[in-house]
Amino acid sequence: MLVETISILSSFSSPESVGITPASMLWIGPLAASIAIVYKTTKLESITATTFIKECIALFGSIVVFMAATALGLFVLSWIFTA
Repeated sequence: MLVETISILSSFSSPESVGITPASMLWIGPLAASIAIVYKTTKLESITATTFIKECIALFGSIVVFMAATALGLFVLSWIFTA
């Protein structure tokens, strides 16, 4: 039991390598979906299926669009400063 606990705690001492390949950007979808579902589950006062699905899709879309706009903005800034 002690060895397992030490092993788990030691895994938090170094960051996880995600990579910067285009395929690694596909992790944005599940991340944004889980954030939208959990957030809307805690914030909606009355949950019905149609309202919940509409709100989750709207929040998912806004998260993805904001992340894409931020990535594009950072790309443009890095291009300007390094060109």
